[in-house]
Amino acid sequence: MRKPSLGAVLVGTVPFIAICFTVSLWDRIDPRVLGLPFNIFWLILWMLLTPLCMGVAYKLELRAERLHSSASKDAPR
Repeated sequence: MRKPSLGAVLVGTVPFIAICFTVSLWDRIDPRVLGLPFNIFWLILWMLLTPLCMGVAYKLELRAERLHSSASKDAPR
């Protein structure tokens, strides 16, 4: 089993960091965004952005896998 690429790991941790380590920035009721308190808006936003980040991480892994498999085919034996 191959180790995941650094890019995929970094992109995959973005939602975790955005939700867990930025609480002091978004833990407030005002301002309101789309009629929602800002903290609820922030959490819903990241619930929607997380699949996008995971999709990007998946694409990065596919590209790394293709590069790895093509490099192993070209390697002399």
